[in-house]
Amino acid sequence: MLSTGSITQIAWVVTDVAQSEQFLGATLGAQRWTRMPDIHFGPDTCTYRGEPADFTAHISLSYNGDMQLELIQPVRGDSIYTEFLARGGPGLHHLCLEPDDFDATLKDAAVQGVDVVQQGNMGGQMRFAYLDGAAAGVPYIELAEVGPNMRKFFEQIKKGAL
Repeated sequence: MLSTGSITQIAWVVTDVAQSEQFLGATLGAQRWTRMPDIHFGPDTCTYRGEPADFTAHISLSYNGDMQLELIQPVRGDSIYTEFLARGGPGLHHLCLEPDDFDATLKDAAVQGVDVVQQGNMGGQMRFAYLDGAAAGVPYIELAEVGPNMRKFFEQIKKGAL
């Protein structure tokens, strides 16, 4: 079994984060978005297809109830986001799970032959790993281990404080 955690996020990769905020705001009721431009993922903290990664993306977060909505617009460098756009254009990219045991879930994925396509660590506040989700009909399944400071940041977004 890969996870005993909950689905906490639905994410799209887009070519225009502002336009996508407007559309999803109107269709999903996500009225407040917190946009974070030019988030850098560097080779010391992130890998893409087993190699050090170096890319930048605009990221925007909102909520529909307890479900986090994420928009990712790649800006520079190669990543699963640019790969996704090149394959078929913008769209639903991944579902995010927060497993009870991040490391054990990664080990289970390896035993089951599920590839980790991209992974990283955001300043010790969040670890993430994208699993190939093709067998489940979704491009990727993200596993996330969210630390207390990142959890507080997410709660502020959810409350509309940011």
